Formats: sequence, C-alpha cells, structure tokens
Amino acid sequence: MNAPLRLRLDGDALVANYRALAQMSGAAACGAAVKANGYGLGAAAVAERLAAAGCRDFFVATWAEAAALAPIGVPVSVLHGVRDADLTLALSLPMARPVLNSPAQVARWRAGGGGRCDVMVDTGMNRLGVSPAEVQAGLVDGLAIDTLMSHLACADEDSAMNERQRAAVMAIAPRVAAARLSLANSAGIALGRDYALDLTRPGLALYGGVPRRELAGRIAQVVTPEAQIVQRRTLRGGDSIGYNATFTADGDIEVAILNIGYADGYWRGFSGRGGALAAGLHLPVLGRVSMDLTAIDVTQAPDLDEGDWLALDFDLAEASAQSGLSHYELLVALGDRFDRYWVG
Repeated sequence: MNAPLRLRLDGDALVANYRALAQMSGAAACGAAVKANGYGLGAAAVAERLAAAGCRDFFVATWAEAAALAPIGVPVSVLHGVRDADLTLALSLPMARPVLNSPAQVARWRAGGGGRCDVMVDTGMNRLGVSPAEVQAGLVDGLAIDTLMSHLACADEDSAMNERQRAAVMAIAPRVAAARLSLANSAGIALGRDYALDLTRPGLALYGGVPRRELAGRIAQVVTPEAQIVQRRTLRGGDSIGYNATFTADGDIEVAILNIGYADGYWRGFSGRGGALAAGLHLPVLGRVSMDLTAIDVTQAPDLDEGDWLALDFDLAEASAQSGLSHYELLVALGDRFDRYWVG
C-alpha cells in the first residue's frame, strides 16, 4: 500500500453488525446490500466476510457490480433490472438474477429466455417497480420468481406510510408465485419482525450507520479514514490558514497538513468542525477543508511529524452532524485514492 490515504476497516465489527441484524430479523433470512462498492468499503471483501458469516443473499445495483462478485460465487440480485445492453452478461452469470422493475424489463427477460428472477412492486416509493395493478392483471404470471420485494420510503421515521406499504405487499403476495417476500432495509428491520417477512436487505447498518434509534448500541463503527501528514508547520499569532483565511491564530499553534480533502469524501462541511484522533486527544480541523489537504491543530501532539498517520474522527453520527450529510453520503463518497486494509 503506497497511497497517503487509507481506510481502516474492522472486519469483526462488520460481521457483528450482520449478526445483530440477522438476530433482529427473526426467522427471516438476512441478506446484504453491497452496491456502490460495498458502500465504499470494497464489495468483494465485504461479500467474502459476510458469506463466511452465513449470508446467502446479496444485492447490487448494476450488472457490472454483479460480475465483480462472480468469482466469489454468491447469489446476487441486481436491483436495477435488465436493460437490452445487459442481457448477454445477465444470461452468462448463473449466480445473478435481475430484479424486474417494469413491463419492458419483464418482456425483455421473457424474450431473452431468462430463468429465475426477482420482482420489485412499487407500494409508494414511486421510484422503481411494477404497480400492484399490473401484477393483478397478470404481468408477472409464469415467471420463475424467487423474491417479490418492495422498498420502504419512510422506514427511518415513525410514519403511517410504513404500515400502508407492508399491507400493500401482503395484499399482492397471494397473486404472485414467489418463493419469498422482502420489504425491510436496515431501518425496516428496526420497525419490528412484522416487516421482516421472509428476507431482509440491510445495507447502511452493516457498515456502521444507524438510521433508527432502535439500532443505537447494536451497531458498531466499521470505517476509519486515516491520512498521512504532508508537512508540519507553525502558525504564529495573527497568521491565518487556508482559503478565505477563515481561521486566524490567537497565538502560536502547531499544525499538521493532512493528505485528505473533499476530493476524497472529507467534505468542506468539516471545516472548523471535524478533527483527528491521537493518543486519546481530539485534534481539531483549522480553517477550510480544501480539495486534497486539511489542516489539523497538533499543538497537543508534539511527536507527530511529516510521514506520520492520523485517524480522522469519523464517528458517523458525529460526522453527520458536523458535515450536514447523511451516513450514506459519508460512506459511499470515500474515494478511490484510499488504500483499504482490514483488521479483525
């Protein structure tokens, strides 16, 4: 590993999160959403660890993501369905199946001679999915459907829409010859076992995000960004630092300039709010976060120097409050310039 940026990934925490979500799912199988490169952690490495922990259902967005998991041999559902351009690849991946979302996709899969599939029925998200009326009219009759699924729009809130969507799935289920029903994402699991049905599909909570209060204390942090110090320097009283001179030193301050910025997913919202950790100390960000560099006050850490590594304080709840971004955005934006290494 040669990059000046790295992600420390806690494999024990990932597996513990999966097991906690599986326990909360009750008798339902617990799958794993590994789209967006495993929420930024690395989909293949995540899938290998979760498969070893007993996970047997994985969800990605595109066929390129499915193909990347083919060497592992785990069952994969492709949430965005199948385009004309996908059909050849889709038919060549026996471990993967499309989640059919529209009459056109259903027709395409039939005409292409596709086998098993999943079907998304839209119960109120109004994003992807066939309508309950289309299902009632026989649109998916005769398909070899493994999982009939829908997606909760407001699972992270105490909304009446959650129960309306659950009831809509249960109403349409007798009309579909599907082996399993699936509705709950991470937040949906926390709504209770009435929402678990046959298969849950957690994503965010696997990676340390907490979309509902019921998950607090059950879900562990998985990701810690680490950055190397490019330079150590001294600010004298009256000196400013960074773009627009938003921070001016009252007295002498020791500063470490880190190899990280908003191009890496460490956003400008951390300016003057975020920080790093060293020997139990919180070392604050000074001034503006820039594209590739961030300044940290290391006055309390006299031994840190050029080439040393600092862990960013990236507790997702705190980082979300500091940056104004969701847990999802904070994770998936961690970019390709990071080396990734697993511990535990």
